[in-house]
Amino acid sequence: MPAGAGATVPRPMARRPDLRSSGILAGPVDPPAPTRTYPTVAVPPGTLVLHRPSKTAGAFVRADDERVLLRTPAGKVRSHTNRPGDFALDGVAVHIAATRPGGSAGAGAGAPAEIDLRGGKVVDRRTASGSRAVVGAAARTARASRILVEGVHDAELVERVWGDDLRIEGVVVERLDGLDHLADVLAEFRPGPGRRVGVLVDHLVTGSKERRIADEVRDPAVLVRGTPYVDVWQAIRPAAVGIAAWPEVPRGVPWKEGVCAALGVGEPRAFWRRVLASVHDWKDLEQPLVRAVEELVDFVTAP
Repeated sequence: MPAGAGATVPRPMARRPDLRSSGILAGPVDPPAPTRTYPTVAVPPGTLVLHRPSKTAGAFVRADDERVLLRTPAGKVRSHTNRPGDFALDGVAVHIAATRPGGSAGAGAGAPAEIDLRGGKVVDRRTASGSRAVVGAAARTARASRILVEGVHDAELVERVWGDDLRIEGVVVERLDGLDHLADVLAEFRPGPGRRVGVLVDHLVTGSKERRIADEVRDPAVLVRGTPYVDVWQAIRPAAVGIAAWPEVPRGVPWKEGVCAALGVGEPRAFWRRVLASVHDWKDLEQPLVRAVEELVDFVTAP
């Protein structure tokens, strides 16, 4: 209908205010929660780490700014997003620092951190083996599994370096007092599921008596690992003891007595006390021994 012929022209509708952008609803009802911060922790390879969102744990492999790789008990490596607070060490949520090439912790994180369970604080503390110290934790009830060593000096050295770790894991170290007794000890112990045995052997080289005895072990619940050294003394770095090198001992001469005679240090028992006191942590040991003991600990503590 033409305008002016009595038609009513519609009036434009008034625009309603957008309550979302004005008044009491212009902003959030509650103020934004403060952003939570987590301590940045440099994690040594092999450390047990919990991925909090999935509630799964694994041994730390490496990390960068985006991903964290953890190895499951089944041996599979899983990748997780490296979000601050998504991972926990000994019950404390942390941000995992990126590792440098070669597996060491990123420089920005400082020295590898440890967890104080009593206060939930990150502190710089290590066991002598280089693993994370669990401060304030009681020793675990002993497992059925065991680690067997050849003699008293082997046992004392393992205790000195790995004692804290073994108490936390509940692993008992027992002496064989000679590898010749291994078959009888295993027959009496009856290894099996939940009753694993790790055996630490000196002089585990081709053609040795120790190699022959080790090769006779066929039980999957028994793992034999060793070093190329004639005696556990040789697995201690000479520099730690304050000598240039361990002396060569002629065949047919008892090794410890020959070493003491060559060094002019008296009888073996007294010299061993000096040798043992010179060991402060794993860095004072040769790598074959460190590697062997770590493999045995992993074996007897596996689920």
